[in-house]
Amino acid sequence: MMAEGDLQKVSMKIINVVGARPNFMKIAPIIEAMNAHPDEIQHLLVHTGQHYDSHMSQAFFDDLGISAPDVNMGVGSGSHAEQTAQIMVSFEKICLKEKPDLVVVVGDVNSTMACTITAKKLGIEVAHVEAGLRSRDMSMPEEINRLCTDVLCDYLFTTDHFAIENLMREGVKKGRIFFVGNVMIDTLLRFREKAEQLNIPQKLGLHQRQYATITLHRPSNVDDPDTLSNIFEAFSQISQDVPLVFPLHPRTKKNAETFGLSHYFSDTFEKGRICVKEPMGYLEFLSLNMHAKMVLTDSGGLQEETTILGVPCITIRPNTERPITCEIGTNQMVGNDPQKIIEAAEKIMNGNYVKGGIPEKWDGKAAQRIVQHLLELPETGKQKAMNETIN
Repeated sequence: MMAEGDLQKVSMKIINVVGARPNFMKIAPIIEAMNAHPDEIQHLLVHTGQHYDSHMSQAFFDDLGISAPDVNMGVGSGSHAEQTAQIMVSFEKICLKEKPDLVVVVGDVNSTMACTITAKKLGIEVAHVEAGLRSRDMSMPEEINRLCTDVLCDYLFTTDHFAIENLMREGVKKGRIFFVGNVMIDTLLRFREKAEQLNIPQKLGLHQRQYATITLHRPSNVDDPDTLSNIFEAFSQISQDVPLVFPLHPRTKKNAETFGLSHYFSDTFEKGRICVKEPMGYLEFLSLNMHAKMVLTDSGGLQEETTILGVPCITIRPNTERPITCEIGTNQMVGNDPQKIIEAAEKIMNGNYVKGGIPEKWDGKAAQRIVQHLLELPETGKQKAMNETIN
């Protein structure tokens, strides 16, 4: 029998949810921080399988040293409605079986919103990491996911002052908001040296600060043939002056082939062509980006990473949910007008760009702050009942 002095409080049981590639870099430092408190936190990792391709999913788990998920729901692809519905049905079963005290969701993908709704309907508290980001663009599925998630969540962990202001304007009580910094940057700073050692630019025959990298995947840029053609034409002109490396997203690849735009691609560095590669793992792409002359992207996370790396970023979108990267960092918004893309690239090549700085609390310790706040939360009804039984 356990001696009276050996009795311990019941630990908090947490389900951490990931679904798509951007989530993995956000959850990795949180899991590590939770592991430092084994007596206080019991956690499970649930992967919805929203990204299921090995390049888009498993490679990132491997790079970041994340153990295999405790549960892989394997929902796969489908329309937004189909995917969201499948996640909700599967996640409800998991919650009923595991009976967590708290669900932690990150980012703004369909899994984030679906698991939040499911948990709240079961009376389970939810914490949102990267809360309060707003683009004000309701044509973005991510914006809908962000709004639905934040209005339901009990605890909102923010990256910057813009996010806090957004939540306050929407009527969120101050006591639910916690300014912790950016967990994406935790991951970048931890793995920066390891990525450096890969020497990806050298392996591709590139010289530091003498090439540019590209990511492009948003429907507003890649689903319309004229828009995608105009962007590729801009890239083609930029490649006359600087080699371009383009790890090709499956959606973009499929559309380029369907629209007859593959003639812009090459597997070598040619003027007037875009050198395409298979999707890269996190460390490979970080190794490439940290020494680029500039990054051309429609990604949200890359706006943040380039700010920390001090690399100029041209964002091919009319808006951003990360305005801190424009206020303090190296990011500039140009939309998808080809002439504006070209002009922005020319300025950077001529050395005419803002060097930028580092936002507050983007210091590699955001996950530690999050876990500390979780440890300070009031006991849930289940924990309180069990601890009263023990005592």
